Amino acid sequence: MTKELTLEDVKQAVQGIAAAFRRVVKLQPAGGPGAKVFPPTYEGGKYATEKRRINGETVDCVLLDSVQSQANRMELALQEAIDEGRISMPLIAVDFSGTAASFVGRITSLEAPHRIADAILRDSEWADDQGQKINFRKSPVGQSLATVSMQDATALFGYCPTALVFGMWDSTGARGGLGVKFPRTVVSEIIGIGALPGQRSGGRLDPLQIALKAGPVYETEDGGWTLDPDKAKKKPDKQPVPYGKKGKPSEINHGNVTPSLVVQKDKNGRPVDKSGRPTDRADEWIPIGGFTIDYALQTTLVSLPALRRLRFPVEGGNADLPARVALTALALCAATLSGEKGYNLRSQCDLVPEGDLQWELIGIKESKQYSLTSEQAIELFNKAVEEAKAAKLPWDSKPVKLSPRADLVELVLRSREPGGDEQGEEE
Repeated sequence: MTKELTLEDVKQAVQGIAAAFRRVVKLQPAGGPGAKVFPPTYEGGKYATEKRRINGETVDCVLLDSVQSQANRMELALQEAIDEGRISMPLIAVDFSGTAASFVGRITSLEAPHRIADAILRDSEWADDQGQKINFRKSPVGQSLATVSMQDATALFGYCPTALVFGMWDSTGARGGLGVKFPRTVVSEIIGIGALPGQRSGGRLDPLQIALKAGPVYETEDGGWTLDPDKAKKKPDKQPVPYGKKGKPSEINHGNVTPSLVVQKDKNGRPVDKSGRPTDRADEWIPIGGFTIDYALQTTLVSLPALRRLRFPVEGGNADLPARVALTALALCAATLSGEKGYNLRSQCDLVPEGDLQWELIGIKESKQYSLTSEQAIELFNKAVEEAKAAKLPWDSKPVKLSPRADLVELVLRSREPGGDEQGEEE
């Protein structure tokens, strides 16, 4: 019978020379072996495919969930546990309620992409006891970002401990690319093994059977459409403005769409070959149709050497061990909570574990197996936090509240205007 992971086990692992806590989960498509799964697509509609060495063989693989995406899923699992009252931890929250962008709601440091260093927090304000608002970066919490380091991570532990677990780069501050960096201590990804690309067709059958000859369709002044050229928006030469490019009924989503193969295309909409060059040869087109796989593999690693590099000075000495133990427990809790929520990665990519979700402590000479349910992980985390607080480490579970600057609110509102949904060049 596999032993339950205890706080004492974690302490010994952190104090010793063990390399990592590792969890490897074998997964199958929820539809069963042979069912197609759809990975995420990247620029140009491409999948992240590669060859890997597995059990001494070269195998075709496809990325189903990246390290960054897995980190976000773990953070959201922690946020849900906080919202449900199951755990508590230091958070920084930007509250948009009471502003014209109240529909945004609240965004916490668990939801902001760059955690405590995110631009959403940077462009928000903190109020002191007298209600005087100052920029977040000038607040006591924000100023701590200028002093934290691998040699003194105590303040960050008290304000945003997840930044020490999932990593952080303060690239949005005054120092830009020279801002403080903390590497990830927990890394997870899901890959499809034995990946065989499939094909997908796109099309639409219109129950109204609206034909091309029913047009042309014209644009109106309010952005709608009309068939009457007299009611249409006019060009400088008084001619009616066609809706979309050519005023076809398909421009307003009416009419049949001829079925066609879904393939990778360039920015001009032309199919491309493997080198990214446009081609008219159908045999060179790259299909975007998901994959069938032998199985999927999730590998989660909590690096103990990475945690041992962090230092936590406190009044009267240091609290290195209790801080590292608490962060290890936080990482284990985040991964366990996320795993027990299931593996619905995206539309048409549901996976199910083949066996139990167990952790393995990777040692120098031997490894040990441990069981850890979500409730056990929460209990382990809470005990570790209590010992950290007893060691004089800062840990205030009351959120630091921020409000968005007026121009940040305006930026959000402008993005909701017609034509304001175009994305920039960032990923």
